[in-house]
Amino acid sequence: MTALAADRNTPERSGDVRDVPIAADTLLFAGAMAAVNAAGNAVPVTTALGLKGAGRVERRVDNAGGAAGAERVRIRAGIFRYANSAGADELTQADIGADVYGVDDQTVAKTSATNTRSVVGKVFDVDDQGVWVKFS
Repeated sequence: MTALAADRNTPERSGDVRDVPIAADTLLFAGAMAAVNAAGNAVPVTTALGLKGAGRVERRVDNAGGAAGAERVRIRAGIFRYANSAGADELTQADIGADVYGVDDQTVAKTSATNTRSVVGKVFDVDDQGVWVKFS
């Protein structure tokens, strides 16, 4: 490409919403934590390695019985509250700014559980109802 010689209509995105193809045979519930797998498809957060936290599912999408990419889901980045783990995996105010690890599509933990969980976001805050997770 060469440098502009005239005005250009440059598309813009707000940066907080993604429209992602869903993995095969996958159901994503509204409000769930979603991740992107190695193939680039949306999946619910689970105790698994190789997932990249993407954000909150905006509406339920059922791709059960469908091939990868047969359905798409809207995922919003931002800061959302999810359930806190317990015991040694419970997050506290001291963990603000630390990585959080996905346990399931509504629970986060302090540790990788001996390298079995993926980092899905960062601790933004912790309160009595759960952990505020920041997704970029």
